[in-house]
Amino acid sequence: MHRRIRSSAVVVALTTAAATLLAACGPSAEQEGQAEAITFWTPQSTPERVAAQEAVAERFTEETGIEVDVVPLAAADQDQALVTGAASGEVPDVILAGASQVTSWQSQGLLDTDVVQEAMDTLDPATFNENALSAVTVLEDGTETVAAVPSDGWVHLIAYRTDLLEEAGAEVPTTVAELAETATTVKDELGITGIALGTQSGTASGTEGIESIFQSAGCELVNNGEVTIDSPECTEAAGYFKELRDSSVAGDYDVESARAAYMAGDAAMLLFSTHILDELANLDEAVPPSCQECADDPAFLAESSGFITVLEPPAGSAQEPAQFGATLAYAVPARADTDEARQYIEYVMGEGYADTLAVATEGRLPLRTGTAGSPTEYLDAWGGLGFGPKVESSVAEVYGDDLVTAMGEGMAAVSRWGQGTPDATLAGLVSTQGTLAQQLEPLYRGTDPAEVTQQMAADVTALQQDQ
Repeated sequence: MHRRIRSSAVVVALTTAAATLLAACGPSAEQEGQAEAITFWTPQSTPERVAAQEAVAERFTEETGIEVDVVPLAAADQDQALVTGAASGEVPDVILAGASQVTSWQSQGLLDTDVVQEAMDTLDPATFNENALSAVTVLEDGTETVAAVPSDGWVHLIAYRTDLLEEAGAEVPTTVAELAETATTVKDELGITGIALGTQSGTASGTEGIESIFQSAGCELVNNGEVTIDSPECTEAAGYFKELRDSSVAGDYDVESARAAYMAGDAAMLLFSTHILDELANLDEAVPPSCQECADDPAFLAESSGFITVLEPPAGSAQEPAQFGATLAYAVPARADTDEARQYIEYVMGEGYADTLAVATEGRLPLRTGTAGSPTEYLDAWGGLGFGPKVESSVAEVYGDDLVTAMGEGMAAVSRWGQGTPDATLAGLVSTQGTLAQQLEPLYRGTDPAEVTQQMAADVTALQQDQ
């Protein structure tokens, strides 16, 4: 397994046309008669983030002499271009991609896992997030194989107004059941939305909301090929989801409107990704806080918010905490420049790791928390990073060291239905097709949650049979 990467600003405007993408891979160093070089595809594609990644690549080049071409490419475009490139023999050397992409590519024989294993042996698997490793572990000739090196990701958290919960006489929730109770109490006592989250029927936001809440409530979509979305745990989760939705005084939300409600002070709690952290602190000029108190004190929301980074499973459950999120990992295509690719991965996961995470701090939490000698080195470093390339204020400065530690706990619980199992393909189809969210409207109209989850199970089973 190997890769080639060169640094180039012009790729920011790269189109999705396969011919252009393959051209970005470029001829080999041997063909050009130049020093070794590799090509790196990344989904972190905004101009600022590309520039930050290029700066990391330049430091790697200074140390190794290996040039790196940083090519921004969205996930869907990566999928198409890799298949096309594999057929022609023109592939990049390293790809930063989602866990589901990695396992899909491996099942198609598109990846070289030997070089990944070499990098993991150097980095030490024991220093990585176990869930993240499981998400990219596949069966290869009957043996469990890590198909990519986990890098970073984000997790759902619950932001809550400490002042509003206190005013309503509500406790800070620790489970989904308590979350529903607290949200209802806030609405009843204060007349404002208890919690804002994606609840729109038949939409991507509804799909995300379902998986997030249902997972945290101990519900599994499918287990070893058996559809289980109609289990007692899932039926109970559906009831809680309706209660959470009914705590809104403003109807159903998508992701954007849910965030806006909390930013305006119209909701006491918010289910959102870690990307909310800089916005609450008035550090993202595109999304400023708009609450009444924020006019005089822009830091009001950050100072008045607490965070739940992981919800506990139901009492008596043997399930480990499962928090909705997303992870990225470094994969190496078959026929890439393996030695150079390995060196690059080891650099961005070691000496250059903090700088890599700083590309988008609030959305790139470390999946390697430290080293054997310093187990929290990289998590601590993340806490001290500025919010993005242009913001110096850090998570630790704004919210304190305790939140940094809590974020590590949240990332340790990141999970997606089917992830790291043969059920991943079905779970992915259920998510992309919005299968479960189609049943939200009957739930909202008062259909018994058991009937709703039974219909969900029938729909998922039909999808499974069509695979």
